[in-house]
Amino acid sequence: MKLGVNVKEIERYDLVILLMAVALTCFGVVMVYSASSVMATKKFHDGFYFLKRQGIYALMGFGVMTLAMRFDYRKWREYAVPILLGCLALLVLVFIPGIGGAAKGASRWIRLPGFNFQPSELAKIALIMYMAYSLDKKQEKVKFFSTGFAPYMVLLALLLGILLKQHDLGAALTMGIVAIIMLFVAGTRPRYILGMGVLAVPFICYVVMTESYRMRRIKAFLNPWEDPTDTGFQIIQSWLAFGNGGIIGQGLGEGKQKMFYLPEAHTDFILSVTAEELGLIGVIVIAAMFLMLVLRSVRVALMAEDTFGRFLAFGIATLLGIQAFVNMAVVTGLLPTKGLALPFISYGGSSLIVTLFAVGVLLNVSTRMKGAP
Repeated sequence: MKLGVNVKEIERYDLVILLMAVALTCFGVVMVYSASSVMATKKFHDGFYFLKRQGIYALMGFGVMTLAMRFDYRKWREYAVPILLGCLALLVLVFIPGIGGAAKGASRWIRLPGFNFQPSELAKIALIMYMAYSLDKKQEKVKFFSTGFAPYMVLLALLLGILLKQHDLGAALTMGIVAIIMLFVAGTRPRYILGMGVLAVPFICYVVMTESYRMRRIKAFLNPWEDPTDTGFQIIQSWLAFGNGGIIGQGLGEGKQKMFYLPEAHTDFILSVTAEELGLIGVIVIAAMFLMLVLRSVRVALMAEDTFGRFLAFGIATLLGIQAFVNMAVVTGLLPTKGLALPFISYGGSSLIVTLFAVGVLLNVSTRMKGAP
């Protein structure tokens, strides 16, 4: 009887989204081990170091997802503003010595016992929640510049300014794109968005040109073979991984590029390891799973019973889609290199736990869809 009740309860949720999230996360744990075991053995004398940590993050993420699944998404409307303000405070805390942590010139983490938390990951969800709440509240006012566009641009300027100070251009651009798409879907006049886009181009160029490492990434993107042992090294090694994998791959665990050739093999470039070991077929399957996840998420948004749920689900769907697309485009050389994880799969606790939390919220929205069987 107890099992029957549980099964019936699970069937309330969009099972495709739930299955995709669980499958991608479990696959990610396997690939993190495959991509990191050699490096972990050399650095920590424990080939299972990253596997154990990612496994713990996955269990924590599943726990958070389960709680979010059971929590009425409509209540997030009440907490949207405090959560956003809290995230702003956390983003500032990373600059305080003794609290914040830095790596490779970037200050993005808050040091916790045994764990470094990246507030920008939570800030992405906080922004989506706040915008869903605000857009639901404003309704038709969103069409006017003073009430439906300018206030969001001020908020974005504040958030993006802090993220750029942390040297996190990837997160800044992701949040900016998600916010603009949500505004467009809500009914903001296209000319406002186009105007902002025109104004943003010189600013982005300025941000890129004033940091030498960003200029090197742009040059490596345009011509990696100009400096194949330095700026172009990472993308060239990624291409070699894809080439070595061919159609069916070398076999799980048999990749060679992860053996100190491909930097960030278990984080940003984990898809390259996947391509080498599981081939083009493996990459297509992963891409198809992400596509299915995003399409089902958009379906939840379209069928949500209220405007807040619609914007909330659409924002989460957009975030998942953009992050997956950008990561895949980076590892294949279609976009310049930037530190953006592949959702569910790349190593990292903050990204995985927050992403699974977002999926939990999405699943709760799916329990209240209009016209759902």
